[in-house]
Amino acid sequence: MVTPTPSASTEQDDWLYTDGSKIYDKDGKEVWMTGINWFGYNTGTNIFDGVWATDLNEALEAIADRGFNLLRVPMSSEIILAWENGEYPKPCYNDYINDYLKGMNSLEIFDYVINQCKKNGIKIMIDIHCATNAAGHYYPVWYNEQVSEADYIESLRWMAERYKNDDTIIAYDLQNEPHGTANSAIRAIWNDSTDPNNWKYVAEKAAAAVLGENPNVLIMVEGIEIYPMDLVNNSDFHSTNGKEYYGTWWGGNLRGVKDFPVNLGQYQNKLVYSPHDYGPAVFMQTWFEKDYTMETLYDDCWHDNWFYIQEENIAPLLIGEWGGFMTSPNIKWMTYLRQFIIENKISHTFWCFNANSGDTGGLVGYDFKTWDEEKYAFVKEALWQKNGKFVGLDHQIPLGNNGITISEY
Repeated sequence: MVTPTPSASTEQDDWLYTDGSKIYDKDGKEVWMTGINWFGYNTGTNIFDGVWATDLNEALEAIADRGFNLLRVPMSSEIILAWENGEYPKPCYNDYINDYLKGMNSLEIFDYVINQCKKNGIKIMIDIHCATNAAGHYYPVWYNEQVSEADYIESLRWMAERYKNDDTIIAYDLQNEPHGTANSAIRAIWNDSTDPNNWKYVAEKAAAAVLGENPNVLIMVEGIEIYPMDLVNNSDFHSTNGKEYYGTWWGGNLRGVKDFPVNLGQYQNKLVYSPHDYGPAVFMQTWFEKDYTMETLYDDCWHDNWFYIQEENIAPLLIGEWGGFMTSPNIKWMTYLRQFIIENKISHTFWCFNANSGDTGGLVGYDFKTWDEEKYAFVKEALWQKNGKFVGLDHQIPLGNNGITISEY
């Protein structure tokens, strides 16, 4: 059985655009995307993780009611390509709690998720998190032995074509955390070459495939891990000496934008750069080794790796992942980054809703229903609000029971 393509929505007026370092709606009003990650379509669960324990509808309603206007959905190319081929990997969920999902295949359930997000005023960003399921995100690039570059691009193109008439999906994060160190056998690079590992080059091709099907969506381009200190002698990344590179988080190094900016041609007003940033609980980077402040984090990491892009009005930013445990020393970094996000109105999607994120924890417990109120209160300050109401990104449908539409804002 072929799962039909969803029918077009009656209103398609929520597409977003960029100008300089800002993101705007159709009326030229600035918007602030403040969302959350919920993974599972990248793990082999073939649905959001945790629906094995909780009610899917209630979870999405809670996300909306608590003010997250964007849901970043990590997915593998593997599951998308299976859907395209008419294969529907079995979703893992509690069919007693979620009896309304019985009889649906995994693609039909994904379509159901989109509709539930629409009803709750939540917008969606698709994130190609990995080529293949489970631990695929550890692989440094967007292809492997099972999924070629062409397959990867096709997975994006197919999604863009299938959902082109639904402005619930307003953005595509082309690839999660391209990375690789100086001595990695395979690593993502960023220059002006046509190297198959050149993320800048492949991102432009992937974006063209998406925008060729739906020219309305935003395109998120993450960074890489390392960038040469000496472009004259090492622009091809041939050196295997780590001391010859600037290093940071996977996906967090956007220094190459200064030298080789992403070119989307006529769709340049759809480009958003999307770094990831984490704290010492994930990895003890060199900038955490001293008694750091927000100013030293800015000087040692944030400015040169990504914030200059917003500061110099090159393009908008959306921090696709940030978060972690509410314990020392991690909470110190989290507090500084939250302040930096708020002061500079940087769009972001917090990592994450899931309880089962080992190095960060989640916003809910292992029942995927009980919220960590301390962590939520912390994140809440960085959500888009007006007069005690959360601001959504939809012009007709308010964000949950405690929110307003962008029109009302």
